[in-house]
Amino acid sequence: MSLTMYQASIPVFVRMLGNLSVILDKAAAHAEAKKIDPTIFVNARLAPDMYPLSRQVQIATDMVKGCAARLAGIEVPSYEDTETTFADLQTRITKTVAFLQSVSASQIDGSEDRNITLKFGSKELSFLGQAYLLDFVLPNFHFHLTTTYAILRHNGVAIGKKDYVGNF
Repeated sequence: MSLTMYQASIPVFVRMLGNLSVILDKAAAHAEAKKIDPTIFVNARLAPDMYPLSRQVQIATDMVKGCAARLAGIEVPSYEDTETTFADLQTRITKTVAFLQSVSASQIDGSEDRNITLKFGSKELSFLGQAYLLDFVLPNFHFHLTTTYAILRHNGVAIGKKDYVGNF
C-alpha cells in the first residue's frame, strides 16, 4: 500500500498544529502562573537575528496552508500577520486547520507531478509536487514548529518532547 500525497500532508499538518496549540496553551498558562507578561514569550527569539515566536507560528501556518492550496490547485488564503498575543496565534492556528480540513484528498492526491513555483522577491524556486511537499514544506514546517518549541522551552515553559510529538 502506498502513501498518498494527502496522507503525507493534511493529517500531518493538522496533527502538528494541534500539538502547537497545546504548547501555546501551556505557555499562556505558565505566563499567568508566574505573572510574566505573555508578550515576552510571543516576542521572544532564540538569537537576535532570528524571528520571534509570533513570526515562527505565522510562517509555520503559511507553509502548510500554501502547500495544501498549491497541491490542490486552488487559491492560497492570505493572512495579515498581525498576531501579537497567544489568543491571536491560536485563532490563526484554528483558521489554518479549518482551511486544511476543507481541502479534500481528491484535490491533493495525484499532485506528485504538479508544477509548483514559489517567488521570493526576484528569486524563483520550482518543484514538482512531491519534492515540494517532502523536501521543502515538511522540513520548513518542522523547523518553525521546533523553533517555537525551543523559544518557549528556553524561556522556562515546562514542555517536553511529548508535547511536541503529541499523544499516540
